[in-house]
Amino acid sequence: MKVGVNLINFGPAASPDSLLRWTRLAEALGYHLVMISDHVAITPDVAAIYPAPFYDPFLTLAWLAGMTRDIELGTTVIILPYRHPLQVARLATNLDRLSGGRFILGVGVGWARQEFAALDVPFHDRGAMTDEYLTAITATLRGEIASYEGRFVAFQDVSTAPAPLRASGLPIWVGGNGTAARRRAVRFGGAWHPISIRVPWIRDEGLPHLRTLAAQAGVPVPPLCPRIKLRLTDEPLDDSRLAGEGSLDQVRADLEALAALGVDYVLLDTYHGDPEATRDHESAWSMLATLAERVLDLPNRRLR
Repeated sequence: MKVGVNLINFGPAASPDSLLRWTRLAEALGYHLVMISDHVAITPDVAAIYPAPFYDPFLTLAWLAGMTRDIELGTTVIILPYRHPLQVARLATNLDRLSGGRFILGVGVGWARQEFAALDVPFHDRGAMTDEYLTAITATLRGEIASYEGRFVAFQDVSTAPAPLRASGLPIWVGGNGTAARRRAVRFGGAWHPISIRVPWIRDEGLPHLRTLAAQAGVPVPPLCPRIKLRLTDEPLDDSRLAGEGSLDQVRADLEALAALGVDYVLLDTYHGDPEATRDHESAWSMLATLAERVLDLPNRRLR
């Protein structure tokens, strides 16, 4: 199981220097992956949780690709209805090529009504648009001439080179905890990327349902790649806690349980929704270092 870090690319302390420090720390500690999130228009509903400035995921990751060697880079998640699918496909495949095949495209439907309005994107159609845009994007990923005709987008005989570098294609992670996200992961052959989960729920409900959907469709079960909170406490927390929250022993047990379920990647998110916390990243870096040193043996790619 690979373990990654969700970079904080927003808030008063976000800067090129901080983003580079996040990434170099993660790489030095042996983490396998860094990912960043996406907003385009920082409307009041977005700013209440993710204050400005907000660094663009594609530009930031392209820059970080040139500053790193081995660590994988990805989005958790871009809001797919905000950009034309041809633009997304082109950005993603270019970034994959420029990084030497290290890019993972995480996508989601979005939630911020005011941001959708500012971008003149219909909020109530976001699920249908995401499905259609994923269909259009997958039609372009072979680097050939592509055509698509749909309700929200249509194009004819478009050259889409370059193709992704990896022979297996560009990894796509479908964000979201609900049934629709699981269906998308099954339909498009991507990973399921739920966030802020509890281990019993993923074990007893989420993963069994994903397997059922895959069996009904006659396709392999998509990889499971959750994003979990990371909040280390001196004392154990009660059973209402999320995965990744609690004492070192509790977090170790969560990671071991996820590895036993066959999880491919776990992404650690140190942000807990408090905009004031974005003024200082030192406590988050300290937690990541503590976890790497006392729970994970990351250079050897295994749990202690």
